[in-house]
Amino acid sequence: MTDAIFSQIDFGPLKEFLEADNITDISYSNNGQIHLKTLDKGVYRIERPEINNALMEKIAFQCSNVMGKSFNMAHPFLDAESAELRLNFIHDSIATNGISCTIRKTPAKIRLNKEKLLSEQYVTENLHDFLLTCVEGHCNIIVSGETGSGKTELVKYLASHTKENEKIITIEDTLELHLDKIFPHRDIVAVKTNNIASYTDVLVTCMRQNPKWILLSEVRSAEAVMAVRNSISSGHNIISTIHSDRALNIPMRLYSLLENNIDIEQFLTSIHRYVQIGVHVKGYMSKELGRFQREIIEVVEFYVNDKNEACSNIIFKKRLDGTFTFHNPSKYLLEYLGVQGVELNPHYFVNNDDIGTDENSNSEAFNTPIESL
Repeated sequence: MTDAIFSQIDFGPLKEFLEADNITDISYSNNGQIHLKTLDKGVYRIERPEINNALMEKIAFQCSNVMGKSFNMAHPFLDAESAELRLNFIHDSIATNGISCTIRKTPAKIRLNKEKLLSEQYVTENLHDFLLTCVEGHCNIIVSGETGSGKTELVKYLASHTKENEKIITIEDTLELHLDKIFPHRDIVAVKTNNIASYTDVLVTCMRQNPKWILLSEVRSAEAVMAVRNSISSGHNIISTIHSDRALNIPMRLYSLLENNIDIEQFLTSIHRYVQIGVHVKGYMSKELGRFQREIIEVVEFYVNDKNEACSNIIFKKRLDGTFTFHNPSKYLLEYLGVQGVELNPHYFVNNDDIGTDENSNSEAFNTPIESL
């Protein structure tokens, strides 16, 4: 672990977990319970008697000193953040069964590559190449999923395939992307919002920086929703994440975060007009594979048809039984990419000209067991 801000903190027996690349999260609670979250095993409990309340209180005290904050009965919550670590503590005056702590590791590296994605059955090769084509064609992309499903890692991977000469601005309330460190030679500005610089303030300034891409780490507030809409409607391209139960519901999820009475039809039409692709990622413990599995289970195209109606096209979907279906992209996505100088075969996923190409088609392209990926 090379993290200058926290270099003076003695993490003791926790250090081995902080230095293990496979571990993404550490949770301490309930007078000594330790749970680790790893890339291959998911969440599991370990027994380490030397990691106890006294140790965690010591670490919390050191973090509060480093961050210049208080952590006591009067200030029972502590957030400590550095370049690659995020720590959150709850004081034992609030957590009645003992001090609680979670540690999230956000390393400045891209964990994903095409070989890994294919070998671990994260995505099919044609869908992988399709998503990178969408990035090349400057599609606006929103990745949905639950906490810990790997949304941010996928965003980093997609962003890594933007063109070298395209300026990127990342806007985050907690630092996770680290693209400026991963690609130090590129024109990347990393901006962190706080109680002084809001999403709105930052976005107005960022637009004056002439970016090609604006990456919002996560859309989880009304202000962030409006930041997304203002970004894409002004001609900038975005890649962002959101908590949603499926990609198809991303526009409605965005609307649900709003706090004012914006006309729902007008709002959803604007999202379908300017957001081209929604991707849903799922993380779960797979009995068949014997490990923690992350995978793309749904990709949806959003568009507005010639009648000015908001429409969706489920390009890819994995079913509960392990089979999956494809539809070809609509003519609207093909036209959008064409304007960007990117050509896509109208029968990219389906060879049969009569299946999956019509905008109103509900035909299923083909079913393939997930084991054959």
